[in-house]
Order: sequence, then structure tokens, then C-alpha cells
Amino acid sequence: MSNLSLIIEERAASIGSFLVGRLLPFAQKRAVGPFVFIDHMGPVQLDKGQNLDVPPHPHIGLSTLTFLFEGSILHKDSLGTSVEVKPGEVNWMTAGKGVVHSERTPDYLRKVDKKLHGLQIWVALPKNLEQMPPSFSHISADEIPAWEQNGVQMKLIAGKGFGRKSPVPTYSDLYFLEIKSSKETTLNIGDDLFGESALYILSGEISSEGNTYGPKQLLVAKDSKICTFTIGENSTVYLFGGEPFPEERFIEWNFVSSDKELIKAAKLKWLNQTFPKVSGETDFVPLPQKGKF
Repeated sequence: MSNLSLIIEERAASIGSFLVGRLLPFAQKRAVGPFVFIDHMGPVQLDKGQNLDVPPHPHIGLSTLTFLFEGSILHKDSLGTSVEVKPGEVNWMTAGKGVVHSERTPDYLRKVDKKLHGLQIWVALPKNLEQMPPSFSHISADEIPAWEQNGVQMKLIAGKGFGRKSPVPTYSDLYFLEIKSSKETTLNIGDDLFGESALYILSGEISSEGNTYGPKQLLVAKDSKICTFTIGENSTVYLFGGEPFPEERFIEWNFVSSDKELIKAAKLKWLNQTFPKVSGETDFVPLPQKGKF
């Protein structure tokens, strides 16, 4: 019997000036473990004067994870943070009861040609921490556990597994893993996984149970404990998942919560512009008329 319960094709979605490839949420699969939202951003070539500009916008009830393959993003938030995230680094922002942030091309890159490519991820918080104080962490590339296993390069970007733990301050049991191959290799890693599990193919291919899958496909496993696949030569995949929460998570616009009343209150708060401000920013993203995914 196949271990695949679902194959999700990357779908185009707009984030304003840019189109991204949306992976989660999906009609038949709203979350994988605590992961409730994943966008594949780019790759895009930005010419002189063409820049990423996402004005201040709010979040509640989640942690955001930004991981870039190419390019650079300047993150500013209502906690007073102003930090540039570069390829291989992690920006981890926990919204909790509420935070506001902007994402822009840094000043020194705004008048030159550049590329942008990466993943934007939302991880829901446990119910008892949905209203925790907001926080921000930046983890450098050399802090992330990296090793070679069975001839492939592994990197534990967030969470725990394989006898290792990432310094990213997560609040539930999860894993977010990068796997890169230089040659075709068969991996049997189910014993190191737990909860729900999914695999995203960024480049190259994988094969499993007689079938081959290529870039921009998200494969959701029926049982993470029997996760076996062959990764093709010069391929890069991302494996993520963890223990699911017992309660459903609702998503409306940028707000995530197990309680619809908290989302309703957050929407009113943003309409009234009573969220904390981002220093140096004057514009903001208006609340859309239809905010559901």
C-alpha cells in the first residue's frame, strides 16, 4: 500500500506585487502537524528599482519562519527589531497575542539588480500559548545543525530529530529539515520522524513505490514512520511535520487561532489601527474584505 495520502501541486497566489507558489493550506489538507501555511517565494529576478515592499501587517497565534535560498529581506517589527535575513539564516517571529512587521528589500540593494527566492512558513502555536507575548529570534546559518548521512547533506532548520535540536525557539514538537543530494540515494528515515509528515521537492526529483515526483510538488505521508524514498542526483527537498494539535486552527488573513473570537477581535483591532506600530513605517496593509484562505 502506498504511503502517500495526498500529492499537492504548488498553486499561484498573489502577495501584492509578487506571485508566490502556495503549498499550504490546501482544501484537502489544512495543516501538516503544526505547519499551517507555506509559500514558495520566487525565484524572481528583480531589476533596478523593482523591490520587495510588504508594508506593516499584523499576526496573531503563530510563529513565522523565513528561510531564503537567494536574496535578502529587511525585517522590521513592532518589537523594535530591524534585521536583514540572508540565505541559510532563519528569521523566527512569534506573534502570540499580536505583532506587526514589514518585509522589504534592504536600502543598499534597492537600486541594483537582484534575485529573491525562499520559503515563508507559518507554524501555529499551542492553544495555551496563542496569547503569549510576541518575540523575535534571528539564527545565523552556522548555528543550524548540519551533517552528512547516507551520502546526503542534512540540515535541521527548526525543531528536533535525528538526535539533534535546532536553536530556533519552537513551542511544539516539530521538524523542518533540508536534504540535498549529489548522487542518487535511497533514504529510510521514518524512525527519526514523528507525527504528520510532508516532503516538498524544490529541485530534482524523488521516487517512491515505483512513482517519480518532481519540483513544486508537496507529498503528504500517511504514516511518517514508514518514510522511505530515493532522492535523485543533485536534488533538494524539504521534509517537515510534527505532532498535530487536538484543536482545529482557523486562518483569516494573517491571523491564526483555535478561537474565532480572537480572530474577530484582531480584525477589529487592525481596522482601528490599535496594534503596536513599526518604527519608521507610515503605511500599512489594509484589512481585506475577504480574509479567508
